[in-house]
Amino acid sequence: MDNKIVLSPSLLSADFSDLGGALKEIEKTDGSWVHIDVMDGHFVPQVTYGQPVIKSIRKCSALPFDVHLMIEKPEMSIPSYIESGADYITFHAEATAHADLCIQMIHNAGKKAGVALCPSTPVSVLEELLPYIDLVLVMTVNPGWGGQKLIPYTVEKVRKLADIRRREGLGFLISVDGGVNSKTLPLVLEAGTDVVVSGSSFFTGELKWN
Repeated sequence: MDNKIVLSPSLLSADFSDLGGALKEIEKTDGSWVHIDVMDGHFVPQVTYGQPVIKSIRKCSALPFDVHLMIEKPEMSIPSYIESGADYITFHAEATAHADLCIQMIHNAGKKAGVALCPSTPVSVLEELLPYIDLVLVMTVNPGWGGQKLIPYTVEKVRKLADIRRREGLGFLISVDGGVNSKTLPLVLEAGTDVVVSGSSFFTGELKWN
């Protein structure tokens, strides 16, 4: 695997009773981040973990923590996730009217700012923000549940972002989240993906990386 491509296994598919063990498993994989899905039961129906859990596992690994906030009004909570130990904080464009403020808050704390797009949200909503974003997360499934199949049209969104980045000389990373397995991995990489989020396929061993 090209070492320029980052694998970011999602703890959503890990054994919640042994997150420390899951982190050790992730550390064995070259080019890894740790993807941490935060769900509030409002923006998405599910509820996962929050700041105390992230803070408690921060001491278990030196890998970058890629915290994906699937929560409403992220501007209210960003400072506490920064304090918990996040390296990248990615919020949803659909969840706030204050995306620019969120990016400023994250950057002012010396962290990396990402913006996520649900499958049906067009790339065009990020037109003004792309010069200021460190990462764009393309949801290739509907957010909130693991184990879904990749939605084919989302791959074209990755390609559009890669074209804009090349044309405008921008430096943001492109991440994909959902339904990435050994069959779909080549599709998203060919389109221009830099960061691959994988949950169930990683922890079951179906996705072969090394």
